[in-house]
Amino acid sequence: MRTRAWKDLSERREEIREERNKSDRWERKFQEVQARNEALEKSLSESQKEKGKLKDRVVELEGSLRQHRSRNSVIELKASLSKIEEMKGKIKELEAALQSCEGRIKHLEAKEGRQNEQLHYFQDQVRNRDHIMGEAVVQIREVADHLQTLAVQADTLSVKYELESDRGQELASLLKRINVLSVRAKPYL
Repeated sequence: MRTRAWKDLSERREEIREERNKSDRWERKFQEVQARNEALEKSLSESQKEKGKLKDRVVELEGSLRQHRSRNSVIELKASLSKIEEMKGKIKELEAALQSCEGRIKHLEAKEGRQNEQLHYFQDQVRNRDHIMGEAVVQIREVADHLQTLAVQADTLSVKYELESDRGQELASLLKRINVLSVRAKPYL
């Protein structure tokens, strides 16, 4: 009976260890996602700075274009327009990249939320199992304590009935077995 209790206790401890390992793995995944999220945010910030620079450059080129118009230089005007169109194309590319980064960030944030929920779920499971194990230990101690009480009573009764009859000897034998069980239960007190 003691071996079975130890096996159950060992199995419970192994389950708790496995749940804690799962919880640790989820925590590592969560940290990896956060690191990727930070890298994407940095990339987004750099893209936004580049976009600002390009917009400033467009403004500068547009100012330059106005100067060229006032000079009536057709050749310079065409070159400036070509650069403006090129810059507008780059701006559109950067805006598309920016939107893509924003989409990835939203996706990673949603994934992070799901992983946080799973992490909390596994932590709750570990807490619940710890509570159940605590209750089981309390009950085992109560049974062991009760066996100790029975052992004392068994000693008294075995001395009283051992000498009286066959029935008394059977009862004394049974009481001795109770006594043996109480000795085996002492480590649980």
